[in-house]
Amino acid sequence: MTIQEPGWELYRSFLAVMREGSLSAAARLLGMTQPSLGRHIRELEDTLGVSLFARSPQGVSPTDLAHALLPHAQAMASASAALRRAATTRDDAIAGVVRIAASEVVGVEVLPPMLAAFRERHPGVVMELSLSNQAENLLRRDADIAIRMGRPTQDALVARQVGRIALGMYAHRRYVKAHGRPGTMAELAGHALIGFDRETAYIRSLRPAGVPYVREHFALRTDNDLAALAALRAGYGIAICQCGIGDRDPSLLRLFADSFELHMDTWVAMHEDLRRNALMRALYDHLATLLMDYANGASPPGKRTLRAPAKR
Repeated sequence: MTIQEPGWELYRSFLAVMREGSLSAAARLLGMTQPSLGRHIRELEDTLGVSLFARSPQGVSPTDLAHALLPHAQAMASASAALRRAATTRDDAIAGVVRIAASEVVGVEVLPPMLAAFRERHPGVVMELSLSNQAENLLRRDADIAIRMGRPTQDALVARQVGRIALGMYAHRRYVKAHGRPGTMAELAGHALIGFDRETAYIRSLRPAGVPYVREHFALRTDNDLAALAALRAGYGIAICQCGIGDRDPSLLRLFADSFELHMDTWVAMHEDLRRNALMRALYDHLATLLMDYANGASPPGKRTLRAPAKR
């Protein structure tokens, strides 16, 4: 018996419903009518011989099987996107589409001038920037090049350690003027601290013993690093920040510069199959060089370093 293979468009519709939570929202996302999208879902269910969504007057809700199939459909979507990117590039030309993955802070605060400098020299390049503190799967081609805070563990990757980005403790001048400057680490417990909401293994590995930078002391808790950085710049309290970001902002003061500094190992990685592609290789080398400069204290291209006065 011949088993019919569902077309990719059916899986794409399935993914859209899973992401958007309703047929109507998924149809808008894909530029389809709701009846057409509903037919896709029914056709996929019929072809697979399973029920993916429970129907009710309130809409649709995914079954357990739908959740189990989701990562496989996401892998198909990543492969489809990688195929489209590959179709835009030639091995011998620095042109086409490249997808870069980075953490939120690095993607917003560090990479933009580096990417702008690269595209100024290579205007035929289109960049897709994927920002998340979750590591993208390079083997599945969720991204072409990734900036990672930690050594990549997957095989079949080309990875280069570009340095150790320093982290320090900072406060806005306005906060220090209103609340004073802590003289010792123990005094931090009496200040408004900005920190994480959920402690991860990575955070535990960074935090040194004896520093009262723990959740119960935080006056603002968030797992969004950009929100924490915005709160620091607003004068909400004291936070840990990349020194390359904090030192260039004249409104921020570094605290305990002589006694407190953490380091994040920083790597640039890509799939080894991309080494033969001129665009991927050129951007990989470009980012590795400039991130190495950044980790060593240099300001990214296009960013003028503005250092705050020495602590008083």
